Amino acid sequence: MLYIAVAAVLTGLVPYRELNVPDPVVLGLRAVGLAWFSLFIDIGALIGITTVILVLLYGQSRIFATMAADGLLPPVVARVHPRLGTPWISQIAIGLVVAGVAAVSPIDVLAELVGVGTLFAFVLVCGAVIYLRHLEPHAPRPFRVPYVPLVPVLGIVFCLVLIAGMAPATWVRLVVWLAVGFVIYFTYGRHHSRLLKR
Repeated sequence: MLYIAVAAVLTGLVPYRELNVPDPVVLGLRAVGLAWFSLFIDIGALIGITTVILVLLYGQSRIFATMAADGLLPPVVARVHPRLGTPWISQIAIGLVVAGVAAVSPIDVLAELVGVGTLFAFVLVCGAVIYLRHLEPHAPRPFRVPYVPLVPVLGIVFCLVLIAGMAPATWVRLVVWLAVGFVIYFTYGRHHSRLLKR
């Protein structure tokens, strides 16, 4: 709701066609003569981006560690630090890869890649809700998605509409990234998966 409110205010200050810039809030502030306030917006954005990046990196390391515990990645990825209790090898590997990609890629390309990856993940989650509701209808769930399959189908449709609005180069990058994932899965993960060994 906050993002929608900010977008509504910005489109009231500046024509929406002019807002496709890296710093639309600063553009809105300039339109009302408060350009000096943009420093605080920049500082807030920097703090916000740093926080989001840290959360995503820590979360991804745990996802990889869980995948390794399930056999989909090598066991070394699941190794937990004895004192810190964190999947440290996974964290270091992700940090190095992300730092390397960020060092050589333009920010707009990274933003599009993160956006399409997140939207595609949401598509998969919505599909999983429908699938698991049919596969395990009586499984205990602390939260149940209402109006299945309507809500997940709408989630899938809206995410695909947003993906369709992205540049074709972003789709190609998504397909390449998925291809890398499929190669890892079919060459390693499928043969080591604990679920398939049951």
